[in-house]
Amino acid sequence: QLQLVESGGGLVQSGGSLRLSCSASAFSLDDYAVAWFRQAPGKEREGVSCIRSSGAITRNSESVKGRFTISRDNAKNTVFLQMNSLKPEDTAVYYCNTRPSVPWGQGTQVTVSS
Repeated sequence: QLQLVESGGGLVQSGGSLRLSCSASAFSLDDYAVAWFRQAPGKEREGVSCIRSSGAITRNSESVKGRFTISRDNAKNTVFLQMNSLKPEDTAVYYCNTRPSVPWGQGTQVTVSS
């Protein structure tokens, strides 16, 4: 069964950092572009950043440019999202997915306190 698992979320103070991980079971992420998304309470899911199978970064949301960095480690079958200088408005459930997409995972909650 294709499955994505997000982890690494938590509660952090404004200005802090977190690193999220996206891993896959039953398939390899190597051949896929992978994107991070987030969904804040009462808002639609939005794209945050995307990385191609080659490692090239194809998109960063304007709201996270200069603060968030997406990367991948194909040997570990994992994609990361390093989040620095976190702000309260970054509070959301963060998800990853491939291109083309597979079933969504549970996501990981990120809460930034002011």
